[in-house]
Amino acid sequence: MLCRPSHPGNIGAAARAMKTMGLADLRLVEPERYPAPEADWMATNAVDVLKGATLHASLEDSIRDCVAAFAMSARPREWSPQVLDARSAAARAMALEGDVAFVFGNETAGLTNEEVFACQYLVHIPASAEFSSLNLAQAVQVIAYDWRQALGGFEVQPRAPEGLVADVAAVQGALAHWQEVLVGIGYLDPAAPKKLMPRLNQLANRARLTEEEIHILRGIARAVAKSKP
Repeated sequence: MLCRPSHPGNIGAAARAMKTMGLADLRLVEPERYPAPEADWMATNAVDVLKGATLHASLEDSIRDCVAAFAMSARPREWSPQVLDARSAAARAMALEGDVAFVFGNETAGLTNEEVFACQYLVHIPASAEFSSLNLAQAVQVIAYDWRQALGGFEVQPRAPEGLVADVAAVQGALAHWQEVLVGIGYLDPAAPKKLMPRLNQLANRARLTEEEIHILRGIARAVAKSKP
């Protein structure tokens, strides 16, 4: 719920923040200017969330079908509802049966006392004491993220295949090739090798080189050998 938002661009940006977290129920209470092209511009590819937003004459009307409402405010209020941080609020919302609302106030003044008292919880986003002010859409993004995490988050997309890990023979063959080249260019003294090759062997083991990477390293070794005067 966005109460009395004054900048239509923030409405669009809030819709975008919601869509990135798979949320779509956006409700607007007495927006100063909406619809507006700035909202469409800032929504980018979340115009469907924006167009699906419902308009309400009061906060009480917008939360009528919710079992609880969480008022967002960085300012403590005397006689306020129970105070929670953002992550705890998401966990509390998950424990409730039915729809819940996260209520954001006007960009300049925030929520009125009456709007806060219409909610069951007061929520703050922990931030620096020196500068705790968040843009409206930024605050929506934080809450949307914590809410999505409370819902179980998103499945992590599998990484692209990295290629077959080279076998021991391939790795040792590459190291032998590099040893030959390093001796040839004078970097490795076979009479006093110290620990260069064992350390390169450790490096190769940590890297878990793929077959393609072995081919690249051996190609570089051949090029180095050819370039030696």
